[in-house]
Order: sequence, then C-alpha cells, then structure tokens
Amino acid sequence: MPELVFVYGTLKQGFPNFHLNRGRRVPGEFVTREAYPLYVVGDIRVPWLVDRPGSGHRVAGELYRVDADALALMDALEQVDEPGWYRRAAIEVEGRPAPGGEAVKAFVYFGCAERLDRIVVHAGPIAEYTEVLARSYRDGDFRAEAGLDRNRPHRDPAHLKQKGSKAWRSG
Repeated sequence: MPELVFVYGTLKQGFPNFHLNRGRRVPGEFVTREAYPLYVVGDIRVPWLVDRPGSGHRVAGELYRVDADALALMDALEQVDEPGWYRRAAIEVEGRPAPGGEAVKAFVYFGCAERLDRIVVHAGPIAEYTEVLARSYRDGDFRAEAGLDRNRPHRDPAHLKQKGSKAWRSG
C-alpha cells in the first residue's frame, strides 16, 4: 500500500538527491501543520529537520506517494538504521498557500537533535530549504565533525546512485 512522505530537502524535485526519489508527487505545495526547526548543518551542508514541535517555522516541502521499495530507498539514503542520523516519523502536513485546511498524515525524516550540539550550523532555523541553499550541498561523511564513530561502516549516499544516473549539479 502506498505511503505519503513529506520531503523538505535534497529529495525535492530539482534538488541534489531527487534522482533517488521514486515516489509520485502529489500536486501542490505543502507545509508542516506545526512549526519545526530546520537547519543546514555540517561540512556537507545537509538539511536537518529536528523533532521539536512548536519551535522554528512551519516548514515548506513536497508530498510524494511511495511504495515499499521507494520508501526503503529513502530510508537507506537517510540512514535510518545508523545512530545519530535520521529517523522516520509521522507528522501532519497541509496544503499551501491556504494553511488551516485539511491535514494529512505523512512520514518525514527528522535529524538527530543531539547532533546540533556537535556540528556546525550554517543556517537556521529556516522555513524552507531553497535552491540557493542546495547549491552548497555536498555528498559526504560528516561523522567526525559530529563526534560520531568513524570506524563504523558509513553508507555514503553515492552508493545509492544507479549506474547511468546523473548526479545533480548546480548551474
């Protein structure tokens, strides 16, 4: 059965990891029903949404219907099984520009809040991860910067690129 996933960062259409998004976009623009803090963090300048409802901003993003395989690919990119990375949780989102309408439940990826104490925050809290911010994004490993164990195997998102796929480039 298809699931809904709210994406706010590199998985959005036209952004660095969109080529890994196998979902079918739900028409329209969406925002989180509650405010959450969204940051751009680390040497790789990754978008990092923190599960602190009521702080930050109502975050803008896109909504996708995904099957089990597409969800598994997103989970792998977001490293949900790695300590200190992301975890998938359900939140409510609603259409924009008419907030206050009917909300739908969707999965979202929250970054580990404790990591903010150990990593450089370049921007935030912000309401939207924009194309301008995405131009500074780089694939990579920022475990050392975050004080995480560099000896644990790291699954760089580059391993997810399929042969023949084109990586996103700015400009």
